[in-house]
Amino acid sequence: MKKFKFIKRDGIFRLPKTPGVYAFKKDARLLYIGKATNIGERVKNHFHPVKYREAVILPKAKLFNRVKQIGYIKTNSEIEALILEANLIKKYQPKYNVVWRDDKNFFFVGITREDFPQVFWTHQPKSISNFKFQISNFIGPFVDGKALKQTLKVLRKVFPYRSCKNLPKTTTPPPPSRLWRAPRPCLWYQLSRCPAPCLMEANVAKEINFEKKLKKECQNNAKNLMRILQGGKIQVLKNLKKEMREASKIQEFEKAAKIRNQITALEKVLAHAKIFDWLGEEYLLTRSWPNYQVWKDVEEKLRKVLKTKKEISRIEAYDVSNIHGKMATGSMATFINGKPDKNFYRRFKIRIAGKPNDVAMIKEILSRRFGHQEWELPNLILIDGGKPQLNVAVNSKSQIPNSKKIRVIAIAKKKNELYIESQKKPILLKSLPREIFNLILQLRDEAHRFATSYHKKLRERALFEK
Repeated sequence: MKKFKFIKRDGIFRLPKTPGVYAFKKDARLLYIGKATNIGERVKNHFHPVKYREAVILPKAKLFNRVKQIGYIKTNSEIEALILEANLIKKYQPKYNVVWRDDKNFFFVGITREDFPQVFWTHQPKSISNFKFQISNFIGPFVDGKALKQTLKVLRKVFPYRSCKNLPKTTTPPPPSRLWRAPRPCLWYQLSRCPAPCLMEANVAKEINFEKKLKKECQNNAKNLMRILQGGKIQVLKNLKKEMREASKIQEFEKAAKIRNQITALEKVLAHAKIFDWLGEEYLLTRSWPNYQVWKDVEEKLRKVLKTKKEISRIEAYDVSNIHGKMATGSMATFINGKPDKNFYRRFKIRIAGKPNDVAMIKEILSRRFGHQEWELPNLILIDGGKPQLNVAVNSKSQIPNSKKIRVIAIAKKKNELYIESQKKPILLKSLPREIFNLILQLRDEAHRFATSYHKKLRERALFEK
């Protein structure tokens, strides 16, 4: 298990700005262990609370007065921080982690020992008696229940598992009767998040060895999920890659492709999933900045990333939506001081026709936008795209007066690379401060949502006109 790197309390400014786990220590005893998306900011908020959090922080003053050293362990993602926190609390059992549970127990994840394992979470692992089958294992303790549930929800995309109690009563094929109906699957099955063993009666007659394959899939998915929650990410990835190679050797290419997709999805989830709020579990749970002062702190970090001293208060994000160039639409989502202001949102019906050309569409949108001299100019423009989209945006804004006041950036989806005007090489989004990471993703997602919603409206209107 990883070890804490400790610094003195007055060296708080040296803490990293990355996801990870932190600890408060006096002499040789750990007092408290917590997790964060940004260790430096999270620890600062403990010792320098803003006004509306003072009611929460004051009862903890007794602890903070005792802290002599602060330790930290950096992780690659929020999920890893959540899992590492659980393992460290189990190992060290810090005093104040127990005190602040407020008569509530920690959270645990359990798995049943049966052919089609059920995965569930609980407060009380020792007193569970409502399961017909034995419990195979419990993973925990987890402090943050909300983050745990979100983690299970995210990992379910990679390893679909059964969470309900519905199982087939028999594995024999159903009788050839018109009156027989297969059970209706739940929503998790419709979202491809559950293997649906409850439907086995209907499928066992359609495919040879279907029951055997389904059992193996359910058991492997549950086993891999529990290994991930125990911190065994590397071993799970190794096993999956080994299975993929073996499937390829015996020419089971469909199975190999499925495992390959699992590997890709797992790596993406563990690197980029947003599990808990970037300022910590006690901060206001909102995607927008709660007040102006917080935004000014974020703005200062954004200026450093863009290497500019100019004010950044108005940001406009642009995206396009189309199907093979048809019914193409564009969007402009406007953020003022970090918050979306829908009074300044604008949508565009693309006029150019023919093959899909995102670069040409972005050029048209910006030329039409800059044609409205009555609209206030932004301080920053974000384009959903790569280097070509960035270049066309820079050329478009150079055609207007006061263009030097506007900075242009572009975010490429494939690797989440951020292209910045006048900088040759892109920056990986995950290497930026967490506040900037979240802001840029929120800008991109909002522009994409607005463009897509208008595109859908045009398609629906076309269907009714036929």
